[in-house]
Amino acid sequence: MGNLLKVLTCTDLEQEPNFFLDFENAQPTDAEREVWEKVDLVLKDARGILDELQAYKGAGQEIREAIQNPNDEALQKAAWAAVVPLVGKLKKFYQFSQRLEAALHSLLGALTSETYDNPTQNLEREQALAKQFAEILHFTLRFDELKMTNPAIQNDFSYYRRTLSRMRINNTPTEGENEVNNELANRISLFYADATPMLKTLSDGTTKFVSENKNLPIENTTDCLSTMASVCKVMLETPEYRSRFTSEETVSFCLRVMVGVIILYDYVHPVGAFSKSSKIDMKGCIKVLRDQPPNSVEGLLNALRYTTKHLNDESTNKTIKSMLQQQ
Repeated sequence: MGNLLKVLTCTDLEQEPNFFLDFENAQPTDAEREVWEKVDLVLKDARGILDELQAYKGAGQEIREAIQNPNDEALQKAAWAAVVPLVGKLKKFYQFSQRLEAALHSLLGALTSETYDNPTQNLEREQALAKQFAEILHFTLRFDELKMTNPAIQNDFSYYRRTLSRMRINNTPTEGENEVNNELANRISLFYADATPMLKTLSDGTTKFVSENKNLPIENTTDCLSTMASVCKVMLETPEYRSRFTSEETVSFCLRVMVGVIILYDYVHPVGAFSKSSKIDMKGCIKVLRDQPPNSVEGLLNALRYTTKHLNDESTNKTIKSMLQQQ
């Protein structure tokens, strides 16, 4: 591959995979094209999803006025009219999470296949798919960052469900119910109840991929994730590689991807990312995060602190815990 400058097979943490994964320009080979085109359709829509979420203002004022004036029919109608289209958007985001999980399964199928000798070679030969995997992780962490800072999402949906329930009791026509029926509302409610819903979708999806592919050694998946984390870390901490990024955005992209694969690894690997047997250099990855401007990585450090599965295990190195807890 022209984009790949050097590959050293990784046998332990002292010999990390040392190569430049071209997140900016990797193009699909003929062998990658079928999966790439399928995933590309999802990623094209992902950009619009983030734009819609970023612009999501909520119906807080209309809801407050309706609650404060329960006998004012006009205000009740105004709140309902404001909430129904917003719930349509929330439904769209939830349904997109299911498409994202399907795309993840396609990519994991390709990147963990036994076509090549090891995960480093998979990433080397299938850079365009590795880039798409990275883009899914980047989208996921960005979506969850936006969701966590927007309480209107859960408030709007809660109001919708309460009002819908009251309308049914009163036998009032429920024009908005065709947007979300009761069964779907339960699933959407569970989705948004999670602090990081897209990350949970990917974590559950990766775990499901492993359980559904019992003929595939779990190491194929965990080694793919650990190799990706190591590649991101090496590219970020090596001036020669980092200088090849043509955009500063690629740095934040790399950081998000590194954190995303650590979290997935922590969910899928039996003992997680923080144990001594982990193939991820957690101290090195945290140091890379700490070396960035503080305001730019606080959300990523929080993701490691609060959305991983094994950080608080007794087996976790105290130094790693201490590095993460530092403010």
